[in-house]
Amino acid sequence: MTSGMTVSKIAISLSDNLVAHARREVASGRVASVSAYVADALAEKVKLDDLAELLNEMLAETGGPMTAAERRTADDILGAPRKRKKRA
Repeated sequence: MTSGMTVSKIAISLSDNLVAHARREVASGRVASVSAYVADALAEKVKLDDLAELLNEMLAETGGPMTAAERRTADDILGAPRKRKKRA
């Protein structure tokens, strides 16, 4: 946490599994506290949300998302593995 940063204390509910994981991270020394772990996770979520918003804006300016044919062409160019169709 940055020195001088204003913080707010809140109460949240988490599953027992998430709390146990966060506490293991603290015990291992990878994070300073459960609060720091949750704050880091939330900061990452904010970044992902911002990126999703930027992508949506870019798609809106360029005509929308790729068609299935455009996606296949891009995947071929990038060497992405093909998805297998599920059998019924």
